[in-house]
Amino acid sequence: MAIFANKLIMCITFSNFFKNRILLGFLECRLCTFTYTINFMPNKMPNKITYMFNKINKNIFTTLKNTVGDLIEYFSAKSFRYFVGLFIVVMSIIALFLPSAYVVEEPGPTQDVLGKSFGKYVINVKNSAVKNTDYKSSSKSGKLLLVTVNTSGIPGYEIPNIYAIASWFDSKKQVLPREVLVPVNQNASDYKKETNKQMTSSQSSAQVAALDYAKKHLNVNVKNVKIKLHIDDIGGPSAGMMYALGILNKLTNTDLTGGKIIAGTGTIDNSGKVGAIGGIRLKMISAKRDGAKWFLSPNSNCNEVVGNIPQGLKVVSVKTLDDAYKALVKIKAGKNLDSLRTCKAESGR
Repeated sequence: MAIFANKLIMCITFSNFFKNRILLGFLECRLCTFTYTINFMPNKMPNKITYMFNKINKNIFTTLKNTVGDLIEYFSAKSFRYFVGLFIVVMSIIALFLPSAYVVEEPGPTQDVLGKSFGKYVINVKNSAVKNTDYKSSSKSGKLLLVTVNTSGIPGYEIPNIYAIASWFDSKKQVLPREVLVPVNQNASDYKKETNKQMTSSQSSAQVAALDYAKKHLNVNVKNVKIKLHIDDIGGPSAGMMYALGILNKLTNTDLTGGKIIAGTGTIDNSGKVGAIGGIRLKMISAKRDGAKWFLSPNSNCNEVVGNIPQGLKVVSVKTLDDAYKALVKIKAGKNLDSLRTCKAESGR
């Protein structure tokens, strides 16, 4: 029995051996035939390639035909309401990515008007009592921050509807119709020119108001004083008051910050009157984010301030440059702070 089993195993082994050899020989034969065709029958190669591509194309065509047939069969079984619903869904998706008629505002960066922007002093005063280089040591860590708002959706920076919709649910953003900020049909170039014009006018008014105040109220000789303001990528008139305070800080021997970080916003005219601005709720968020403990707000913005003050930020209401300057003096001294006018007090009148 053992002898028979050994013979059976030998037969199976030889059978597998010859089977593998036959298969290998067949593959070698096919390879030789293909090699022979390439080397000795080059004219037949295009026919073989054509045959392969035709076969591939036929398979693709068959697949597409079957797919189209399946789709026709699928949609044929659907009702009219199904197609109406599908159309609405498709149109809604397309609409979500179309340009929006709204703008989105959010807290923007702040800038210390006593410091530098891109390597240059924001406020450069020549022929004044104090040199620009003196401020780093005199102001310590104190800052006078102008605050900004980033706006998306204005000409040149359009946003899709889906972004505007998502922003409705973000408490740190504000969604407004574009016409609130941008005149109808105003293009990107005209919008930029308009905001730059507003900023230039604001800077000019800040210089006039500051020089007049320093001369009349601080006994500073402003004759031959030259002021140059340097700021990039900020448009609009809302930084006027902070520019004026920064100029006063550099025209005198006193440091108005007292080592504190104080932010503020508001337009200013040549007489020193402080005017309302837009986006104050977002600007208070920017101020708090960048370390400010105090915030100077135009009195005419108090209705927007009340109920929106970030925790830990103290807001002082001002009507004029004189109000703002005296507020800084009290904040620096840390005395009579209860006498500072607040928006809460104003809103009750």
